Amino acid sequence: MHGEYKVPGGKLVVVDLDVRDGRIADFRLAGDFFLEPDDALEAIDRAVTGLPSGADSATIVRAITAGLPEGTTMLGVSAEAVAVAIRRSLTRATDWRDHDWQIVHDGPVSPNLHLALDQVLTEEVGAGRRGPTLRFWEWDSPAVVIGSFQSLRNEVDLEAAEREGFEVVRRISGGGAMFMDAQSIVTYSLYAPGDLVQGMSFAESYAYLDEWVIEGLRSLGVDAFYQPLNDISSTKGKIGGAAQKRLGNGALLHHATMSYDMDGEKMVQVLRIGREKMSDKGTTSAAKRVDPLRSQTGLSRAEVIEGLKKTFASRYGATPGTVTADELAAAEALVASKFSTPEWLRRVP
Repeated sequence: MHGEYKVPGGKLVVVDLDVRDGRIADFRLAGDFFLEPDDALEAIDRAVTGLPSGADSATIVRAITAGLPEGTTMLGVSAEAVAVAIRRSLTRATDWRDHDWQIVHDGPVSPNLHLALDQVLTEEVGAGRRGPTLRFWEWDSPAVVIGSFQSLRNEVDLEAAEREGFEVVRRISGGGAMFMDAQSIVTYSLYAPGDLVQGMSFAESYAYLDEWVIEGLRSLGVDAFYQPLNDISSTKGKIGGAAQKRLGNGALLHHATMSYDMDGEKMVQVLRIGREKMSDKGTTSAAKRVDPLRSQTGLSRAEVIEGLKKTFASRYGATPGTVTADELAAAEALVASKFSTPEWLRRVP
């Protein structure tokens, strides 16, 4: 069996192994990482060989750590990363380039239709009717998108939202509220088969699925990095956050929203967020604009998106695509039956 894992911000970890009588045999670790002393590599191979093939990541990490020579230095790799690669090999996980990706960037639609498209396209990938897809959102009306499990009244000042013209909607993934003034943020969704993140914890999958966007932001001049559990950040503050939803058919929805240029004063009027959370979003006063992508790149929002699309396509060989008429019709029906209903919006009052 063969497994690979690109450590976010690190190096490639490659493992090869056999399974005999329920145990790992002939284990071999390789990659472009740095490891000292030289015999640490053989020590890791010995530590893993003989472990039960059903060993979880924590068991593998303990075995590797106990087997390392004293004073071992690991750069671009860790015992945890080796464990992920092993679990991915044993579960026969796939890699980005095992799939034919599409990039969809259609015209603006309503916020609720975006949310319905997220569900429909994830279901289509799980059913095998659509290949894995990256979709960028466009919209021309402001909205607040709250997480699946958030309390509506605790998160949003509904009177202020109505006064400022913000529609309030609820998505299927967890996480926090998204303040979506028109043309003020960059939002994208990934629809992928679950085996792309097989062998990873939820925390590991967040960084893995957004590694490409970190590279894309850096290519645009942003000193970006990932902040666990689900934040995209920079040396000048938080840029955005990601959320996930895994469906029963095996498909995965992963989407992220990043601030391009937002009105911080309007945000604190509409969202019920305190000083601590406001600071976490990259601004220290209500009147300050939250503009990490605009100020750090000097580019238009459209240019930022094009740069990110270019990075994704160069890494994974993606081609342009679009939402089909059938998918759009299914999403519109889902808006009517679910996303626009009071029952869905107020599922957590």
